[in-house]
Amino acid sequence: MTLKLARRTALAALGLALLATGAQAQADYPNRPITLMVGLAAGGITDVTARLYAEAVAKVTGQRVIVENKTGAGGGVAAAYVQNATPDGYTLLVFSGSQHATVPAVSSAAYDPVKGFSPITYLFNSVVVLAIPAESPAKTLAELHEFGKKKQGGLTFGTPGLGSPSHLLGAKILLRDNVPFETVHYRGGAPMMGDLLTNRVDFGWPTLTTSRAYLAEGKLRGLAIDADQRWDRLPNIPTLDELGYGKEKVASWFALGGPAGMPPALVNKVRDIFIQASKDPDLQKRLGENGTPIVSSTPEEMGKAMEAEWATMQELAKTLNLKQP
Repeated sequence: MTLKLARRTALAALGLALLATGAQAQADYPNRPITLMVGLAAGGITDVTARLYAEAVAKVTGQRVIVENKTGAGGGVAAAYVQNATPDGYTLLVFSGSQHATVPAVSSAAYDPVKGFSPITYLFNSVVVLAIPAESPAKTLAELHEFGKKKQGGLTFGTPGLGSPSHLLGAKILLRDNVPFETVHYRGGAPMMGDLLTNRVDFGWPTLTTSRAYLAEGKLRGLAIDADQRWDRLPNIPTLDELGYGKEKVASWFALGGPAGMPPALVNKVRDIFIQASKDPDLQKRLGENGTPIVSSTPEEMGKAMEAEWATMQELAKTLNLKQP
């Protein structure tokens, strides 16, 4: 055997060995703890729902699932971390589709919202409510807007983060009605709720997950809900469609992704695990109580949605003048 032929044979054998090792690793997945990265503060819908999924996935796999909050840049810090992680399925990102696309559309983000990730599946949709402090003089959305037009400096609008569904939805409605406003961005829904409850901001669009108890207790007043129909536990809050704001709706899906380069077989295995976890009775009960619909998708469907959201947010960032220095 010539030296050249021997080298080729050795390289081929090494390649087969690496393929076999990779295939075995996927077959054994998961054989150690999985980390779910969340880019927003503890207590908001992304964090709360990620933790519910973590519990359910742990039941399915027998492995510990860790939720790690890495806040900053509207979720961009966590996204960049996952983009740069090893694509082995052990570091995954739970994120908002609109916010994931908005951050790089309005600032110099350290990640590519499409090419940097392996799409896996949708996890849930958020349902948000236009909520105001109980002390507010407004009783309807129209009255809130009239109040904002008369108030010096306009309305103060609290959001769970730049580019979040709540931010984009609220801004579109205010701009449509020519209501002056100042936006206050927080690192998640929980810190925003603190200022909303203490009347430090005029209104926000919190999720049902974070606001339902306060709405039921009368500590907040709900003026509109972004849902297909009124929620049976808060039947007095009208839908945006009823109020004539159906065209202002934005994407509300939250999803699971991994670093780019995950093998398709591994992506499908992770997806199957999370879909199985979504059928956990405790998960379904707790998300149902929060008014949070469970959804799923194929990786291909989610990938197309990420591309569409990226294109939409680049255009919307220009329309809403969201570009940051």
